[in-house]
Amino acid sequence: MAPRCDLIIRDGTIFDGTGAPRFKADIAVTGDRITAVGELGALAADRELIATGKALAPGFIDAHTHDDRAVLSGPECMLCKMSQGVTTVVVGNCGISISPVKMKSRPPPPLDLVGDESFWTFDSFAAYAEQLKRKPSPVNTYALIGHMSLRIDAMNGDTARPASDKEAERMRGQLAEALKEGASGFSTGLYYPPNIHAPTDEVIAVAEALRTAGGIYVTHMRNEADDVLLSIEETLKIGRAVDAPVVISHHKCTMPENFGRSIETLPAIDRAAMDQQVAFDVYPYIAGSTVLIPDRLRQDVSVQITWSIPYPEMSGRLLDTIAKEWMISNHAAAERLLPAGGIFFQMDEPDVQRIMSHHLAMIGSDGLPHDAFPHPRLWGTFPRVLGHYARDLGLFSMEAAVNKMTGHTASVFGMVDRGVIRPGAFADLVLFDPLTVRDTATFETPAVLADGILETWVNGQSTYIYGVGATDAREGRLITRNRPS
Repeated sequence: MAPRCDLIIRDGTIFDGTGAPRFKADIAVTGDRITAVGELGALAADRELIATGKALAPGFIDAHTHDDRAVLSGPECMLCKMSQGVTTVVVGNCGISISPVKMKSRPPPPLDLVGDESFWTFDSFAAYAEQLKRKPSPVNTYALIGHMSLRIDAMNGDTARPASDKEAERMRGQLAEALKEGASGFSTGLYYPPNIHAPTDEVIAVAEALRTAGGIYVTHMRNEADDVLLSIEETLKIGRAVDAPVVISHHKCTMPENFGRSIETLPAIDRAAMDQQVAFDVYPYIAGSTVLIPDRLRQDVSVQITWSIPYPEMSGRLLDTIAKEWMISNHAAAERLLPAGGIFFQMDEPDVQRIMSHHLAMIGSDGLPHDAFPHPRLWGTFPRVLGHYARDLGLFSMEAAVNKMTGHTASVFGMVDRGVIRPGAFADLVLFDPLTVRDTATFETPAVLADGILETWVNGQSTYIYGVGATDAREGRLITRNRPS
């Protein structure tokens, strides 16, 4: 009798995640692991799938998400990711993590992007990890601890100042404990009001917990506009001070006067990479999305409202149009809409392409799953890179595109046995059609399934099938940096 396994995918075109040339092969899966790759005619399986003309890649790793709450909310809430071939999400970005603090009232922006106080119920990372274990997510979760969350807790909400030594020590202790409990790193959002008053020395003092734990430092930098080079230097300084790898979140050059400055920022990062570990993520759009901050609005940056607590009916509409209807200024209209979020058209396409094609670039959606009218990146990021940028524009090869979403990302974050197709690796896989894969989500209709993503597997279990939707599988695990999981 022929040896048996759980799943064989036959005659697929393999993109193995390393950036190496594609090749034809069969893949066998038993349990949660890939057990063989090659000509497997002698093997039989409980399920056999013919993938002739289709591509098979490691499951995509979303390097930058705000899915902290979404991963606890079941398969339908993660359909936006599984339908793109995403099998692992990095949560806790931009200084925002849903643990290890509880909130008694609505958290200040931007922490409310992941929900009001009813969702901030975890007073330790261990409690969050236990919930992930008790009610597994359909995707794997890799977690960072947010500086803003720690800061609001340690400073009793009085964040418009530097932290005292005692407060910084409390934050460092909470971070150290979370790292012991399975978190993988520390994130900051120095652009935002709850973090903007934190000087570099405070960040270093808290980040000291990374040194002994081997954690990673990830940051939404203090400035991505006029002072982007100074912010890069601050980021690198923090990483050097605590001997931690650095990830620059959603690298960009914002505002019209800074268009083209990626020709300055990328060489600066390259020079630093000669002496320390540094990488960055990027999303494939010219617009960002975050909370609405009226004092930071500009006439030359168009804004589309994504959600508003007092005026939910304004979701999806342009701020200019709303202001004209109300016969008030954009600033006044924004004030009236608060709490609210928006999409900000603040980048230049040549910069996006230059940054995305750089060898250190990873792909991260930065999607906001709880927005009423989200940025299309929530549903379209990964198919857009494959279809629009790799296949249609030829910005880079399909092999390079897959590497930016898989093997490179797994290496940067220290995800053991993830992001590659080889015997012994975890069976996180995506089957797609390289000829038809494309994003269909737009700024007008953002919550739309991509074309060409045919099936997604997490730890050997099918989680999404094109034309069927999300399955009931909930095989996701907590992934901890540099530990098998």
